[in-house]
Amino acid sequence: MLLKYILDKALAQATYMVADTDAGVALIIDPSRDISPYLEVAAQEDVRIAHIAETHIHADFASGARELAEATGARLYLSAEGGPDWQYAYHSSDTRLLHDRDSWMVGKVKIEALHTAGHTPEHLSFLVTDTASADEPMGLFTGDFLFVNDVGRPDLLETAAGVAGSKEPSARQMFHSIQRIQSLPDYLQIWPGHGAGSACGKAPGQIPSSVLGYEKRFNRAFTIKDEDEFVAWLLDGQPEAPRYFSQMKRVNKAGPALLRDLAPVHQLDRAALDSALASGALVIDAREIDDFSRAHLRGVLNVPPVTRFNTHAGWFVNYAALTYLIADEADVERLVRDLRAIGVDNIPGYFSPDLAAGDETLQRITPEELEQLRTSGKVLIVDVRAQSEYKDERIPDARHILYGDLPQHVRDLPKDMLIVTQCASGIRSQIAASYLEKQGFTQVASLIGGLEAWEAAGLPLESSGF
Repeated sequence: MLLKYILDKALAQATYMVADTDAGVALIIDPSRDISPYLEVAAQEDVRIAHIAETHIHADFASGARELAEATGARLYLSAEGGPDWQYAYHSSDTRLLHDRDSWMVGKVKIEALHTAGHTPEHLSFLVTDTASADEPMGLFTGDFLFVNDVGRPDLLETAAGVAGSKEPSARQMFHSIQRIQSLPDYLQIWPGHGAGSACGKAPGQIPSSVLGYEKRFNRAFTIKDEDEFVAWLLDGQPEAPRYFSQMKRVNKAGPALLRDLAPVHQLDRAALDSALASGALVIDAREIDDFSRAHLRGVLNVPPVTRFNTHAGWFVNYAALTYLIADEADVERLVRDLRAIGVDNIPGYFSPDLAAGDETLQRITPEELEQLRTSGKVLIVDVRAQSEYKDERIPDARHILYGDLPQHVRDLPKDMLIVTQCASGIRSQIAASYLEKQGFTQVASLIGGLEAWEAAGLPLESSGF
C-alpha cells in the first residue's frame, strides 16, 4: 500500500492518495478543485485514479471530486448518511452512495466507511486495512471529524448554512462519534483533513498526523466523559467562520461547475477598469502592501498576494457579482486558481498594475506614532483580529471588529476622526483599512507590523479577558 499526503497550504487542507501499486489503482480522498497535483502524483507512481471519496460536504473549499471524476473516469464514493437535507445532488448512476460500515477494495486495500457525524450530519471517516499484510486496520482518514489535538467544529450548519438550532444537536452527535471510536485500537494512525490554520476547528495541530492512542490521552475531546460538559466545551470559543463558507456548502452539495466550462480570464484595459469600478463590482488589488499604499485607485480592495489570499478575499466576495483582479501577470494564474478554490468563478478579467497607480494613498503608521495618538485621545484603534486573539492580548482602548465583519459595522464608525486598523502582523489591518477607504472613509491608517511590532516596541498591552 502506498500513501501520499498532498497539502493545500492556502486552505490548510489535506488530500490523500491511497494506492495498491501492484494492482496499479489509487483512491483520492477529499480532492480540491485544482486536480493537477493528484494527476501528477498518480503519473509519478504509475497508478490509475479509479476511486474518489468525500468525507463530507465541505464548507471551506470547492470540492474537486466531480472535476477529478470527469478527468479520470474514476468512480465517486459519497455519503448517503445524514438525512434527506444533506445528500449530494450531482451523483450519477455509477456513484456509490455509502452508509455506515459499507466497504470496498482499492486493489488489496480495504476501505470501510464509518458514520462520524458532528461536524456535519453526513460525515464519514474511512478505516483502512492493507489486506496484503494484515487483517486489522492500520489507519483512519478522519476528514473534519478528528484533527490532531482537536475535533471538527459542530456549529457551521448554524453559523454558515443558516440551519437555526443545529449546533447543540451537532455537538451531541460529535460526542457520540468520539465515544464510538474509543473502541478502536490505540495504534491506529489518524490522517485528518486539516492542520493548523484551518477554521474548521478551534486549533488543529501543526503536525500532519497522529495515532489514536495519543489522541485518547491528550485530546480534550476524549478526556471529557460527561456529554453536557463536552457540548459546552466544544461550542465555546469556536473561531469566526469566513463568510464564504455558506456559499461552499451550497456549491458542494450541488457540485461545483467544471473548470473547462468557465470563461477564460483575460487581461483588460483601463476603460474596462473604470467600468468595473463604476458598476460596483469587487476589484481586488492584489499588489504588495507598500505598492498599494503608495498609489492606488479609490474603490478597490487591497488583498496582498499572501499564502492565505483566498481566505482573506472570501470574507468580502459577493458570489452574485463580478470579481476582478489587479495583479502582476506572473501572479494571475495562482490568484485565479486560489479564488476558484473557494468557488469564485465570476472573474471576467484582470488588470495590469500599471493601470492601478492612481492618486490615492493609504497611511501606515508606526507603533510609536500610534501610542502618541492613543494617549492624546485623537484616534480610534480598531483591532481586526479574531475575537480569541483580542481576548488574549490587545492594545489598550482598542475596539474589536473582525476585519471580515466590517461591512456590518461601517455605519457605527466615525468619519470625523482618524481610524487606525491593527492586526497581528499588518496584513488583515491593511485589508481592513483599504475596505474602509473603499467605503468613503478619508481618515484611515494601518499599523505597520501589527501587534507584533507594538509588543517589540515595549508598548502597553491589556489581557485576561474583555
